[in-house]
Amino acid sequence: MSVTAAQGFIAAGHIAGIKASGRPDLAVVRNVGPDQHAAAVFTSNRVQAAPVQWSRKVCDGRLAGVVLNSGGANACTGAPGYSDAEKMARLTAQEWSVEATEVAVCSTGLIGERLPMPLLEAGIPQVCSVADRDGGEAAADAILTTDTVRKLAVHRGDGWTLGGMAKGAGMLAPGLATMLVVITTDAVTSPEDLQQALTAATEVTLNRVDSDGCMSTNDTVLLLASGASGVEVSLPELTGALTAVCHDLGQQLLADAEGAQHDIAVEVVGAASEADAVEVGRAVTASNLFKCAIFGKDPNWGRVLSAVGTTHAQFDPDQLDVSFNGVVVCRAGGIGEDRSLVDLSERKVHVRIDLHAGAETATVWTNDLTYDYVKENAEYST
Repeated sequence: MSVTAAQGFIAAGHIAGIKASGRPDLAVVRNVGPDQHAAAVFTSNRVQAAPVQWSRKVCDGRLAGVVLNSGGANACTGAPGYSDAEKMARLTAQEWSVEATEVAVCSTGLIGERLPMPLLEAGIPQVCSVADRDGGEAAADAILTTDTVRKLAVHRGDGWTLGGMAKGAGMLAPGLATMLVVITTDAVTSPEDLQQALTAATEVTLNRVDSDGCMSTNDTVLLLASGASGVEVSLPELTGALTAVCHDLGQQLLADAEGAQHDIAVEVVGAASEADAVEVGRAVTASNLFKCAIFGKDPNWGRVLSAVGTTHAQFDPDQLDVSFNGVVVCRAGGIGEDRSLVDLSERKVHVRIDLHAGAETATVWTNDLTYDYVKENAEYST
């Protein structure tokens, strides 16, 4: 049931007519309480869509819910676009008998076009009227763009539950949050613990998913807590469960990345600091040459070393080791085992880089760069 797996939440998806395809394009997730606590993280892109600007403003530890649309990003639309986002919140709030400032807004789709507000004015009352405990999957379907499947995740604790949905198949790059994600829980917790847990969880999961190095203007991750289970959950337990759900959703996003044929984990070990490990991992996952090599099933460790060398991390180039799927193809900065021993025919690829500079580690996840990715994005707006 995704976002309605936790008690205290209802959701729905609807066809408002925003998408020319006629597919679902409008969703709501409502927190019916008794608590209406909330936390959020947003894109760090300086160009931020109107719904991000609105949601940043209103998410101050409390939300009644969120209204989401696909088929249009409402980004780079100026003051009129901001008014549209505010109107979406106001229309939803009217249906829920709450204030507009208690409703977050998320949009996804093509940048630089106004939303068809007459369709949303008609659609929002309709989608709100059909929201129920069984509406989680329909809501997850309604937020998809180039995604081919819905993304859902559920974690069940001792008497309490976390549920989440996500969308994203391109423009996935680190920046606090990457993609649209809504996570709900019926745990009893404070807004402060929610924010701390969400920030920590996204930092080591969604913030380390780098599909194509392109950061969206609309990225939003919302966490809503109803307290309906009556079970008080500690911050460490909440953070652990939330990290698992965020990791699950992030891996689903990579698996559905536009045109991808390989899911790649770049694990950096032996770093002097975690920051060094993350910087090295991101440098490799951002390399188009590396990603193309994986697409071609070529364990080209030279692409890895050249990316590592662009960072400020501490390491001795003559001490670097690189392995592909357990085969150490680069040892001490030079030739290792025969690279023909590496099998890259399976979808999962594990690249391990040992800096031999310390004891810290980090993993960043990406996918390969394929012909289909280029085709998808060459034709995206046409």
